[in-house]
Amino acid sequence: MKDSKALKKDFPIFATKSVKKDGKELIYLDSASTTQKPESVITAITDYYKTSNANIHRGIYTLSEKATIQYEDVRKKTATFINAGTPEEIIFTRNTTEAINLLAYTFGEKHIKQDDEIIVSELEHHSNLVPWQEVVKRKKAKLKVIPIKSDYTPDMDEYHKILSPKTKLVAITSMSNVFGTKTPLKEIIEAAHKKNALVLVDGAQSAAHQKTDVQALNCDFFTMSSHKMLGPTGVGILYGKKELLADLPPFMFGGDMIKSVSQYDSEYADPPVKFEAGTPNIGGIMGFGAALDYINKIGFKTIEENDKKLFEYAVKKLSEIEGINLLIPPADKAGPVISFTLKDIHPHDIAAVLDQDNICIRAGHHCAQPLMEKLGIPATARISFHIYNTPEDIDKTCDSLKKAIKIFE
Repeated sequence: MKDSKALKKDFPIFATKSVKKDGKELIYLDSASTTQKPESVITAITDYYKTSNANIHRGIYTLSEKATIQYEDVRKKTATFINAGTPEEIIFTRNTTEAINLLAYTFGEKHIKQDDEIIVSELEHHSNLVPWQEVVKRKKAKLKVIPIKSDYTPDMDEYHKILSPKTKLVAITSMSNVFGTKTPLKEIIEAAHKKNALVLVDGAQSAAHQKTDVQALNCDFFTMSSHKMLGPTGVGILYGKKELLADLPPFMFGGDMIKSVSQYDSEYADPPVKFEAGTPNIGGIMGFGAALDYINKIGFKTIEENDKKLFEYAVKKLSEIEGINLLIPPADKAGPVISFTLKDIHPHDIAAVLDQDNICIRAGHHCAQPLMEKLGIPATARISFHIYNTPEDIDKTCDSLKKAIKIFE
């Protein structure tokens, strides 16, 4: 694994004595839920509060102007990171969930009418499903669902069948948080546009693992979360094409998102400020900027190579365990996520045994209950990794899984 052991040293949690358990080093395999943070990100947050702590876009004094410049520099950095056409196409939110809800309330309220159709897939996280369920309820529209095939990839033949002139929006994940499935975004987007439908891509799982080029994809909206990208919690991003954002009404109302206010009426600012009411998570956004710098320094070539090698190694080692069932797509469509079941041991029990060995995995329905119902199971165990994971982490996890089998037998 290229540089993984060296890069692990950039993440102070792994060297923190308090996270050891009975002398066992921390093994963190839940990066699909949230990633660990490098020292540079933590430093950027504390530096803001030590040297630049002031509100943005408001103060006519040097400290406020400094904070504003730094804040807007992160917006520019984000636009470059995903190749947006302009920084004004980047809106800061609290997380991907808020970004999708912003669209559900603004686009949904303005553009979805009775009998219109919204398409999602069976792979979606609740964050990219529940908001659209609520839209179609309010607007008396219809929700259509792209099914998955037996290999855990979307059924594209069915997708093309359910697309229609009534389709107004396709909301699709770029990478499943349950299976790691990478969806065929180009085909999905091109087909939707031929029907004059817009496309929202939920990039929460993919943004820290593969290069995103929103202009090459030609998606209309794209969302991601800082905390899944080696950055702090409390920062999300909504990208939208400039002309589409200009057409949408505000999501929240209050300070900073206005041009002028009279006693009985208000005129709203242009995007992105129109969608950023109130004081944002300035310190977190500074940390997110440092996370982007860190990812750019490592490079997506290294990240993708490590993801691929570790995925292949994990599949090989896990497959040697008797009674394990891996729920993964074909290797060429797989991200750094592996869900599995193990004999008749409940995933929560698996996670509890691994926790005794200081191994952190996810167990549950992964905010994808309809998908679990489709599979006919209540939950899965899931490992997910990033640049700080090594083959040794996988070896120790497999040993712990074998221990679980002995315990429950």
